[in-house]
Amino acid sequence: MDSHVDIAANLARVQARIQAAARRAGRDPAGVTLVVVTKTRPLDAMQAAYQAGARDFGENRVEEGSLKIPAFNDWATAERPTWHMIGHLQSRKAADALAYFDMVHSVDSLKLAERLSRLAEGADRAPLPILLECNVSGEASKYGFELSRWQASRELRLDFFDVARNISRLPRLRLQGLMTMAPLVAEPEQARPVFAALRLLRNALAEELPGVEWRHLSMGMTDDFEVAVEEGATLVRVGRALFEF
Repeated sequence: MDSHVDIAANLARVQARIQAAARRAGRDPAGVTLVVVTKTRPLDAMQAAYQAGARDFGENRVEEGSLKIPAFNDWATAERPTWHMIGHLQSRKAADALAYFDMVHSVDSLKLAERLSRLAEGADRAPLPILLECNVSGEASKYGFELSRWQASRELRLDFFDVARNISRLPRLRLQGLMTMAPLVAEPEQARPVFAALRLLRNALAEELPGVEWRHLSMGMTDDFEVAVEEGATLVRVGRALFEF
């Protein structure tokens, strides 16, 4: 960890910005959870964030998480943190994801969801909270269900609703919302249409599948999390603003 980076001060600043953004949107700041992104970060930096009050942590790669999470949990004896899998999850890594993570933000196919449910049933574990990763920006480099034209294409929309319905019925998963990644843009405001599109998609799903608890929108990172909060984010994934200058 770079000794010149005051992680506690950075965390306080980010939390204050989240609270201000929520209030601007007329939202309760308590409805937004900061997920501290710890990919490539050493244990001492993660421990500093925990000591400053962070309790939700996100990893992008199962391999890295499997090395760091057990050691961190052994250290964090006061209160076990919640671990979020926020990166692309390959089907062959599903078993390891179940072993180490409490929530998966990046379910991007019915096949992956079915595998996670089967594995969770075999392990006799509690149902796994999941989010569906949605590519609403249309960027070819982004993972997720391709939904950039969901508002214009009734066929695309209904196909996705059917997939979501099937996933919601899997016995060992708890579908709780959607996740997206916005494009890298020069100004945070340019990401607003992406976040608004995900919120509208979640609202449409809530009408189509009212039995699902559509509580979460995972969206917003270091460069754009305030706009995401204004558009309804309940989970923001921030790393760089906490661990770097």
